[in-house]
Formats: sequence, C-alpha cells, structure tokens
Amino acid sequence: MRKLSLFIVAFVVLTSCGKKNESNDDFTPAAATEEGMPAETTDASSYDPKRGEGKYTSVEIGASLDQAMASKGEGVSNAKCTSCHKLTDEKLVGPGWKGVTERRTPEWIMNFITNPDPMIDKDPELQAQLELCLLRMPNQGLNDGEARDILEYMRKVDGVK
Repeated sequence: MRKLSLFIVAFVVLTSCGKKNESNDDFTPAAATEEGMPAETTDASSYDPKRGEGKYTSVEIGASLDQAMASKGEGVSNAKCTSCHKLTDEKLVGPGWKGVTERRTPEWIMNFITNPDPMIDKDPELQAQLELCLLRMPNQGLNDGEARDILEYMRKVDGVK
C-alpha cells in the first residue's frame, strides 16, 4: 500500500510539472526548428547581447503600464521569483530586480526568463554575475504569457506608470 501511495504521488508531481504552451500577440518568435522550438546555436560568437538567446526577437511594450498584466506578473513572481530575487538592488540568492528594465531590453528579459541556460553559457555579463551569485538561475518552465506578465511587473517595480 505504501509503494502504491508513493507511486501515485510521484506520478502526480511529474505530470503536474508539464509546460503549458500559451502565447501573447505582443512578441515575434525568431526562426524555429521543425518541432516549433527556437533554433539554438552553440556558437557564442553569434550571441546577441541586446536580445539574448531564445525565441523573442521583438516584444511590444506600451508607454504606460498594463496594470492587469503587472498584477498577474506579481502573482507569478511571488510564487516563482521572490524566493531568490528582491525588488531592490540588493542581492538575495540572485540579483535584485531594481532597474533591470532600464538596463536590459524587453527581448533580453523575456529570453532570459524562459531560456536561462543557453544565455548563462554565452553571455559574459551573466557569467560574471554567476561568479557573484554562485547559483545558476533555474528554468522555471514559464509559458509566454507568464513571462510577459513578469516583464510588466518588473516595469512596475522600476516605476513605469
């Protein structure tokens, strides 16, 4: 009976961690492979430090804050981000978020949120940050909508009205 219970718990955990595939219309994916996933390169010389590594080539953001998206982003952030990141410039496990939307492009932020490993492997600034933080940012398995909501929440943290 105990083995059956353990099996059921393991099954539920494994199946509940699946990745949802939602999308918003405010960004354009880069060229993709036949499976619909972004085409990845292993050549660091092709890395674009303004855009990062991933499928987001263009992320449309408004001049003013989308309050509904920011609110959803705050909820996702509270569940998946704030255990490692503070909203100030103070480091917790990872760096603080203050000013991130002023230092990085929306495309870079979206690509890093959804695709951290290839970016950490190629981006010299992220590699330097890794030496300070000592832990790689884990891929949280966020869908496109959740990532975009977090970006909007980051804009709110940075004072966009």
